[in-house]
Amino acid sequence: MTDLARPQFERLWPTLLMSLTLPGAEQANAVLAPMLLAEDTGTEDLTVRYLDQDIFGQSHPAIGWLRQCCHKAVLDYAAELNMSYRPEFDIQGWANINRRGDYHNLHNHPHSWLSGTYYVQVPNQSGASRNRSDLNPGEISFFDPRPQANMNAVRDDGQFNPEYRRLPMPGELFLWPSFLHHLVHPNLVDEPRVSISFNVVLTRKVL
Repeated sequence: MTDLARPQFERLWPTLLMSLTLPGAEQANAVLAPMLLAEDTGTEDLTVRYLDQDIFGQSHPAIGWLRQCCHKAVLDYAAELNMSYRPEFDIQGWANINRRGDYHNLHNHPHSWLSGTYYVQVPNQSGASRNRSDLNPGEISFFDPRPQANMNAVRDDGQFNPEYRRLPMPGELFLWPSFLHHLVHPNLVDEPRVSISFNVVLTRKVL
């Protein structure tokens, strides 16, 4: 009997999510959290007015540390994609302060290549009062960008799970394609949930 040729597999159009815990995060977060909370007036809708901010333009050492970490993360992401060139880009960032009851509606980030979030303070939600069993306080959800792909769902086939949900930890950085729709579930405790989000905008596109 003739042996069959070895099959070759291609995962077409993958959506790459990167996560890592930054070295030195504990010390940096101890500085960043009170600084960002002190700057928060509680009057701005940061999800809508994020383009008004440029947190990475600040000269504070902790912000400079985070800027360098985000820059390296973008280059690592590009390497994982096996890009044949080194991308040239700018990073624009803003602070998110989610107090009790705050959440971010389903959205994506137009006019950028990658988007990401660094988590400064993520409160423990285990003691939150809940009137439903399906709440996911403080978590972030990402959704399959292929319309109606889950209609072909097959059990245990990860290609067809319409939602990826995760509770971030302080010090973690997530990076994903900007087209990916995502939302942040409500914070149900009194301690604020503090993060810094950012967009990666290419300054020179290679076609």
